[in-house]
Amino acid sequence: MRLMMKQGWLALGVVLSLSTPFSGLAADAKTPEKKFDAPMGVSLSVKQIGPVTQVTDLQIICVLKHDPAGDQYIEAMQDFNDKQGGLLSSLRERGEFVGELGETFLYTPPPRSITPKRVLLIGMGEAKDVSLDKLRLVGRIALREAVRLGAKNVSFAPTLRDQGSTLIDVGEGDAAVVEQMLLAYDTEKRLQQQGLAPKFNLSSWVIEAGPKYFEGVTTHVGEAVKAASEQIKQRVDKPYVNAAPAPAR
Repeated sequence: MRLMMKQGWLALGVVLSLSTPFSGLAADAKTPEKKFDAPMGVSLSVKQIGPVTQVTDLQIICVLKHDPAGDQYIEAMQDFNDKQGGLLSSLRERGEFVGELGETFLYTPPPRSITPKRVLLIGMGEAKDVSLDKLRLVGRIALREAVRLGAKNVSFAPTLRDQGSTLIDVGEGDAAVVEQMLLAYDTEKRLQQQGLAPKFNLSSWVIEAGPKYFEGVTTHVGEAVKAASEQIKQRVDKPYVNAAPAPAR
Protein backbone atom coordinates (compact mmCIF):
# COMPACT_ATOMS: atom_id res chain seq x y z
CA MET A 1 0.00 0.00 0.00
CA ARG A 2 2.76 2.44 0.98
CA LEU A 3 4.67 1.56 -2.19
CA MET A 4 1.61 2.35 -4.30
CA MET A 5 1.16 5.74 -2.54
CA LYS A 6 4.81 6.63 -3.10
CA GLN A 7 4.52 5.73 -6.77
CA GLY A 8 1.37 7.85 -7.03
CA TRP A 9 3.06 10.91 -5.51
CA LEU A 10 6.09 10.36 -7.75
CA ALA A 11 3.90 10.28 -10.85
CA LEU A 12 2.12 13.45 -9.75
CA GLY A 13 5.46 15.18 -9.20
CA VAL A 14 6.62 14.22 -12.68
CA VAL A 15 3.43 15.59 -14.23
CA LEU A 16 3.74 18.88 -12.35
CA SER A 17 7.41 19.28 -13.23
CA LEU A 18 6.73 18.62 -16.91
CA SER A 19 3.89 21.14 -16.95
CA THR A 20 6.00 24.01 -15.60
CA PRO A 21 7.80 25.00 -18.84
CA PHE A 22 4.51 25.02 -20.75
CA SER A 23 2.97 27.36 -18.18
CA GLY A 24 5.88 29.72 -18.73
CA LEU A 25 5.40 29.60 -22.48
CA ALA A 26 1.71 30.35 -22.07
CA ALA A 27 2.47 33.41 -19.94
CA ASP A 28 4.99 34.67 -22.48
CA ALA A 29 2.48 34.18 -25.29
CA LYS A 30 0.17 36.72 -23.60
CA THR A 31 2.69 39.55 -23.96
CA PRO A 32 0.89 42.22 -26.05
CA GLU A 33 2.44 42.45 -29.51
CA LYS A 34 1.16 44.04 -32.72
CA LYS A 35 2.66 42.80 -36.00
CA PHE A 36 2.75 44.66 -39.31
CA ASP A 37 3.09 43.70 -42.96
CA ALA A 38 6.42 45.39 -43.63
CA PRO A 39 8.24 45.52 -46.97
CA MET A 40 11.08 43.15 -47.93
CA GLY A 41 9.80 40.35 -45.72
CA VAL A 42 10.83 41.95 -42.43
CA SER A 43 8.84 40.74 -39.42
CA LEU A 44 8.10 44.11 -37.81
CA SER A 45 6.21 44.45 -34.54
CA VAL A 46 5.54 46.60 -31.50
CA LYS A 47 5.86 44.62 -28.29
CA GLN A 48 4.98 45.55 -24.73
CA ILE A 49 8.31 44.60 -23.20
CA GLY A 50 11.51 46.22 -22.00
CA PRO A 51 15.17 45.82 -23.03
CA VAL A 52 16.02 43.78 -19.93
CA THR A 53 13.90 40.72 -20.76
CA GLN A 54 13.62 40.83 -24.57
CA VAL A 55 15.32 37.86 -26.24
CA THR A 56 17.18 39.24 -29.26
CA ASP A 57 20.46 39.18 -31.16
CA LEU A 58 20.90 42.93 -30.83
CA GLN A 59 19.24 45.33 -28.41
CA ILE A 60 19.46 48.99 -29.44
CA ILE A 61 18.71 51.90 -27.13
CA CYS A 62 19.05 55.67 -27.50
CA VAL A 63 21.13 57.55 -24.95
CA LEU A 64 21.10 61.30 -24.33
CA LYS A 65 24.37 63.16 -24.03
CA HIS A 66 25.88 62.83 -20.58
CA ASP A 67 24.91 65.58 -18.17
CA PRO A 68 27.73 66.35 -15.70
CA ALA A 69 25.06 67.49 -13.24
CA GLY A 70 23.55 64.00 -13.30
CA ASP A 71 21.88 61.71 -15.83
CA GLN A 72 18.30 60.60 -15.30
CA TYR A 73 17.51 56.89 -15.02
CA ILE A 74 13.76 56.26 -14.79
CA GLU A 75 11.85 52.97 -14.80
CA ALA A 76 13.10 50.89 -17.79
CA MET A 77 16.39 52.80 -18.01
CA GLN A 78 16.99 52.39 -14.28
CA ASP A 79 16.24 48.67 -14.49
CA PHE A 80 18.47 48.34 -17.57
CA ASN A 81 21.39 49.99 -15.76
CA ASP A 82 20.86 48.20 -12.44
CA LYS A 83 20.57 44.71 -13.96
CA GLN A 84 23.98 45.22 -15.59
CA GLY A 85 25.64 46.36 -12.40
CA GLY A 86 25.73 50.06 -13.30
CA LEU A 87 27.62 49.47 -16.56
CA LEU A 88 25.84 52.24 -18.47
CA SER A 89 26.24 54.87 -15.77
CA SER A 90 29.93 53.96 -15.35
CA LEU A 91 30.61 54.44 -19.08
CA ARG A 92 28.85 57.80 -19.11
CA GLU A 93 30.30 59.20 -15.90
CA ARG A 94 33.84 58.25 -16.94
CA GLY A 95 33.40 59.99 -20.28
CA GLU A 96 33.95 56.78 -22.23
CA PHE A 97 30.53 56.99 -23.88
CA VAL A 98 29.37 60.59 -24.03
CA GLY A 99 26.24 60.18 -26.15
CA GLU A 100 27.01 62.69 -28.88
CA LEU A 101 24.53 62.54 -31.75
CA GLY A 102 25.27 59.45 -33.85
CA GLU A 103 27.94 58.08 -31.47
CA THR A 104 27.69 54.31 -31.13
CA PHE A 105 28.91 51.86 -28.51
CA LEU A 106 28.62 48.07 -28.83
CA TYR A 107 29.10 45.61 -25.98
CA THR A 108 28.19 42.17 -24.67
CA PRO A 109 26.08 42.31 -21.47
CA PRO A 110 27.59 40.90 -18.26
CA PRO A 111 26.84 37.20 -17.64
CA ARG A 112 23.42 36.45 -16.10
CA SER A 113 22.31 40.08 -16.34
CA ILE A 114 19.91 40.75 -19.24
CA THR A 115 18.67 38.53 -22.08
CA PRO A 116 19.88 40.34 -25.29
CA LYS A 117 23.05 38.85 -26.77
CA ARG A 118 24.56 42.24 -27.58
CA VAL A 119 23.69 45.87 -26.89
CA LEU A 120 24.20 48.86 -29.15
CA LEU A 121 23.97 52.33 -27.64
CA ILE A 122 23.28 55.21 -30.05
CA GLY A 123 23.86 58.78 -28.89
CA MET A 124 21.05 61.33 -29.21
CA GLY A 125 23.03 64.45 -28.35
CA GLU A 126 21.82 67.20 -25.99
CA ALA A 127 18.47 66.60 -24.30
CA LYS A 128 17.23 70.07 -25.31
CA ASP A 129 17.90 69.32 -28.99
CA VAL A 130 15.96 66.06 -29.33
CA SER A 131 13.90 66.10 -32.54
CA LEU A 132 12.20 63.82 -35.04
CA ASP A 133 15.00 64.48 -37.53
CA LYS A 134 17.54 63.18 -35.02
CA LEU A 135 15.44 60.07 -34.46
CA ARG A 136 15.27 59.58 -38.23
CA LEU A 137 19.06 59.64 -38.27
CA VAL A 138 19.13 57.13 -35.43
CA GLY A 139 16.83 54.85 -37.44
CA ARG A 140 19.26 54.82 -40.36
CA ILE A 141 22.26 54.27 -38.09
CA ALA A 142 20.48 51.45 -36.26
CA LEU A 143 19.70 49.56 -39.47
CA ARG A 144 23.15 49.97 -40.97
CA GLU A 145 24.85 48.86 -37.78
CA ALA A 146 22.55 45.84 -37.52
CA VAL A 147 23.46 44.85 -41.08
CA ARG A 148 27.17 45.41 -40.45
CA LEU A 149 27.00 43.21 -37.35
CA GLY A 150 24.94 40.52 -39.06
CA ALA A 151 22.18 40.78 -36.44
CA LYS A 152 19.12 39.04 -37.88
CA ASN A 153 16.81 39.74 -34.94
CA VAL A 154 16.87 43.30 -33.63
CA SER A 155 14.98 45.07 -30.85
CA PHE A 156 14.83 48.83 -30.45
CA ALA A 157 13.91 50.91 -27.39
CA PRO A 158 14.20 54.72 -27.62
CA THR A 159 14.10 55.03 -23.78
CA LEU A 160 13.83 58.83 -24.03
CA ARG A 161 10.98 59.07 -21.52
CA ASP A 162 13.08 56.90 -19.23
CA GLN A 163 15.78 59.57 -19.35
CA GLY A 164 13.40 62.44 -18.59
CA SER A 165 12.89 63.70 -22.16
CA THR A 166 9.33 64.75 -23.05
CA LEU A 167 9.97 66.85 -26.18
CA ILE A 168 8.81 64.20 -28.65
CA ASP A 169 5.62 62.12 -28.60
CA VAL A 170 6.66 58.50 -28.03
CA GLY A 171 4.63 57.13 -30.93
CA GLU A 172 5.85 59.78 -33.36
CA GLY A 173 9.43 59.13 -32.33
CA ASP A 174 9.13 55.39 -32.88
CA ALA A 175 7.45 56.02 -36.24
CA ALA A 176 10.34 58.23 -37.36
CA VAL A 177 12.81 55.46 -36.50
CA VAL A 178 10.78 52.75 -38.26
CA GLU A 179 10.27 54.75 -41.44
CA GLN A 180 13.97 55.46 -41.88
CA MET A 181 14.96 51.94 -40.84
CA LEU A 182 12.82 50.49 -43.63
CA LEU A 183 14.11 52.97 -46.20
CA ALA A 184 17.71 52.24 -45.19
CA TYR A 185 17.06 48.50 -45.45
CA ASP A 186 15.61 48.98 -48.92
CA THR A 187 18.84 50.70 -49.95
CA GLU A 188 20.82 47.83 -48.43
CA LYS A 189 18.82 45.24 -50.40
CA ARG A 190 19.34 47.19 -53.64
CA LEU A 191 23.08 47.27 -52.99
CA GLN A 192 23.03 43.51 -52.43
CA GLN A 193 21.13 42.91 -55.66
CA GLN A 194 23.73 44.90 -57.57
CA GLY A 195 26.68 43.09 -56.00
CA LEU A 196 27.70 46.14 -53.98
CA ALA A 197 27.13 44.60 -50.54
CA PRO A 198 27.30 41.08 -49.06
CA LYS A 199 24.05 39.13 -48.83
CA PHE A 200 22.13 39.60 -45.59
CA ASN A 201 18.48 39.21 -44.59
CA LEU A 202 16.99 40.96 -41.58
CA SER A 203 14.49 38.58 -39.98
CA SER A 204 12.76 40.67 -37.32
CA TRP A 205 12.66 44.17 -35.90
CA VAL A 206 10.83 44.74 -32.62
CA ILE A 207 9.92 48.16 -31.24
CA GLU A 208 9.66 47.95 -27.46
CA ALA A 209 6.99 50.04 -25.75
CA GLY A 210 5.75 50.45 -22.20
CA PRO A 211 2.09 49.75 -21.29
CA LYS A 212 1.00 53.40 -21.29
CA TYR A 213 2.47 54.03 -24.75
CA PHE A 214 1.71 50.73 -26.48
CA GLU A 215 -1.51 51.73 -28.28
CA GLY A 216 -0.17 55.08 -29.46
CA VAL A 217 3.05 53.51 -30.71
CA THR A 218 1.21 50.82 -32.69
CA THR A 219 -0.94 53.46 -34.41
CA HIS A 220 2.01 55.64 -35.42
CA VAL A 221 4.21 52.72 -36.45
CA GLY A 222 1.44 51.39 -38.68
CA GLU A 223 1.32 54.76 -40.44
CA ALA A 224 5.12 54.78 -40.77
CA VAL A 225 5.10 51.36 -42.44
CA LYS A 226 2.59 52.60 -45.01
CA ALA A 227 4.59 55.79 -45.62
CA ALA A 228 7.86 53.89 -46.07
CA SER A 229 6.21 51.38 -48.40
CA GLU A 230 4.93 54.18 -50.63
CA GLN A 231 8.34 55.88 -50.72
CA ILE A 232 10.01 52.61 -51.66
CA LYS A 233 7.60 52.15 -54.58
CA GLN A 234 8.49 55.63 -55.86
CA ARG A 235 12.26 55.16 -55.70
CA VAL A 236 14.29 55.15 -58.90
CA ASP A 237 14.65 51.55 -60.02
CA LYS A 238 17.97 51.55 -61.82
CA PRO A 239 21.58 50.62 -60.92
CA TYR A 240 23.57 52.96 -58.69
CA VAL A 241 26.59 52.57 -60.99
CA ASN A 242 25.74 54.18 -64.35
CA ALA A 243 28.74 52.85 -66.28
CA ALA A 244 31.55 50.37 -65.90
CA PRO A 245 34.08 51.78 -63.41
CA ALA A 246 37.43 52.82 -64.79
CA PRO A 247 40.05 50.07 -64.37
CA ALA A 248 42.44 50.46 -61.45
CA ARG A 249 45.87 51.76 -62.36
